[in-house]
Amino acid sequence: MSDIPLNYELVARQLASADVELSGAEVHGMLCGLLCSGREDAHVCWSGELLSGQDDGDLLLTECRNTLDQMYRETSSAINGPGLGFTVFLPDDETPVQQRGEAVSDWCQGFLFGVGLSGIDPEAQLSAATREALGDFSEISRLDVAAFGENDEEDDALIEITEFLWVAATLVHSDLVNGPTERS
Repeated sequence: MSDIPLNYELVARQLASADVELSGAEVHGMLCGLLCSGREDAHVCWSGELLSGQDDGDLLLTECRNTLDQMYRETSSAINGPGLGFTVFLPDDETPVQQRGEAVSDWCQGFLFGVGLSGIDPEAQLSAATREALGDFSEISRLDVAAFGENDEEDDALIEITEFLWVAATLVHSDLVNGPTERS
């Protein structure tokens, strides 16, 4: 079975058809939080959180599970490959800025949840800079996307936030792979 390219709309449809009430961004954020935290059973933990109690004989669930398995393979390969080359999974640039802002917020919520599921002790295992970045994730998860307008300033802000998400995720990964470089 050959993988079809994942896109936000496909993932959203499949999550909805499997009665998963999270957005594609939140699902991806959760996965990234688990993977960046070094959770060796990230796939089992993640899919268990998303699809526990579902009927394995359901064809729509099977399609969703296959899509999520593909997301796991691609994301795991990118995070564990050279240069932590993953991309935050968000709607494309043609999507209205409010929806993209909501997805950024959802991704942060998912990432924080994934880090929480990993069972790490942030005070003992993360540097002060990384803990601060995770605090920023918490703030971003509460974005007032209803106030967003369709203009270049919001687009530019979302681009900057998305770049920050990648940097902060790399900090978490680096701290938990190499150990924090500073403690405070």
